Order: sequence, then C-alpha cells, then structure tokens
Amino acid sequence: MKLRAAKVLLVFAVALFYSLVVFNNVTDYDSNYQFVRHVMMMDSTFPGNHGMWRAINSSALHTAFYLAIIIWEAVAMALCWWGGVRLVKTLHESSAAFNSAKGISVVGLTVSLLQWLVAFLGVGAEWFLMWQSKTWNGQEAAFRNFTVIGIVLLLVAQADADGQP
Repeated sequence: MKLRAAKVLLVFAVALFYSLVVFNNVTDYDSNYQFVRHVMMMDSTFPGNHGMWRAINSSALHTAFYLAIIIWEAVAMALCWWGGVRLVKTLHESSAAFNSAKGISVVGLTVSLLQWLVAFLGVGAEWFLMWQSKTWNGQEAAFRNFTVIGIVLLLVAQADADGQP
C-alpha cells in the first residue's frame, strides 16, 4: 500500500507542477514568450555560427510555438490529474485493478517527457542551438524536469502485486 501511495502522490506532484507551470505561462505570458522568441531568433548564440539560417524572426511563429508549448503542458497537466484520480479510485483494490488504472498516468508522464526531450532538448537546444546561449539556455531545467518526471514514470510503470508494502 505504501508503494501505491507513493505512486499516487508522485503523479499528483507532477500534476501540481504542471498546474503551476501553466499558471505561470498564462499569467506571466511575456516572460517565457521572450525566452521562446530569443531561442528561435538565435540572437545569443555564438557569433558567426553556421546554423543561423535556422533562425526564425517571425513573431507569429514565436507566438504559435509558445502557445503550442502551453497547450502541451496543459494536456500533460490534465492527464496527470486524471491519472492520479484514477489511481486513487483503485488504491485499495486488487493489484490488477491498480495496474490497469495506470494507463492515463503513464500517458500523461510520457507526454511530459516528450515535451522536455523534443521541444526543449531537441528543437530548442539542438535545432536552435540554445546550448550556445548563456542568457537564453533552458537545457539544465529541461534535463532536470525530464529526469524527475522520468523517474516518476519508471516508478509508476513498475507492476504492483498484491501484498507489496
């Protein structure tokens, strides 16, 4: 029961994390919009790098990309809340019922991992060379979030058996 409770609490913790992320991105839109804008414009990458042809200077595309990030985060948030509720409903049921209730949580956590890996570490860090920027570099935060959520996913995905602690 303790291990199940840990899984439930961690899924809810990720849901809360995303609730705060979405709240911040909506209520302080411009701060993170500026981050996305500067990364896409590549205006703080190494001078003379040969990847500058990738830079995007369109405010419409900056807005579209940032809105896509917020929507992606909101989807991960909703799936984690929903998944956590499903786990709570089966907390005292058989291990088979608890295991089958994990699906939404696994999807929510996977959606989250894909965001950090694809949008931030792939597109941001590698395509737009965010790793070259001292000012607009979110790799460390993306890696931290990917790692924490990945650990939660690994724990949640572990099969539960009747009689576990």
